[in-house]
Amino acid sequence: MKLYFMPGACSLAPHIALREAGLQFRLIKVDYKSRRTEEGDDFRRINPKGYVPALELKEGQLLTEVPVILQYIDMIRPDACLLPDAALERLKALEWLNYIATEVHKSFSPLFRPKTPEAFLSPGRAHLSLRLNVIERHLQQHRYLTGPAFSLTDAYLFTVCRWLDDQKLSIADWPALQRHSDDVARRQAVRDALAREGLAD
Repeated sequence: MKLYFMPGACSLAPHIALREAGLQFRLIKVDYKSRRTEEGDDFRRINPKGYVPALELKEGQLLTEVPVILQYIDMIRPDACLLPDAALERLKALEWLNYIATEVHKSFSPLFRPKTPEAFLSPGRAHLSLRLNVIERHLQQHRYLTGPAFSLTDAYLFTVCRWLDDQKLSIADWPALQRHSDDVARRQAVRDALAREGLAD
């Protein structure tokens, strides 16, 4: 398998997942500005959407979108217990994956755009903060998003929370979220993924 990534982007979540699952894979870096891979290929020919992550399977098929790739990794390594098995608990995990993707991750989008007017940035941060407040309240009662055990939902949450400092927001304003991120950061797979992407402290 090949994972196309940009350092620190949302592709960090499936990168962590692949390591947690103990799977063999190749990492291929994509340049943000040129959209060319480190091998010189036009990434848009590989993934017409033009953004990471993209996971190329052994058979040549391509999977995109973080929640889909995370579920695929869990599907091929069920013994790694990366998502809950029980039906209701699994649905709750998928609920969190969708919430992070559509409410948290998406809320960063206007903040990342260099041409977003300053007048829109403050309301954008406020909107994002409201979404994080929901997670904060949940984590005040639970170690991880799905309960006492780490799951791939936590890898995705950890990934997006790394962007807070760049948006003039401090994770310290959400103590339970801070504790969660610190906890996830201590996992060996996470440390290895960060080091490989050049993001280790």
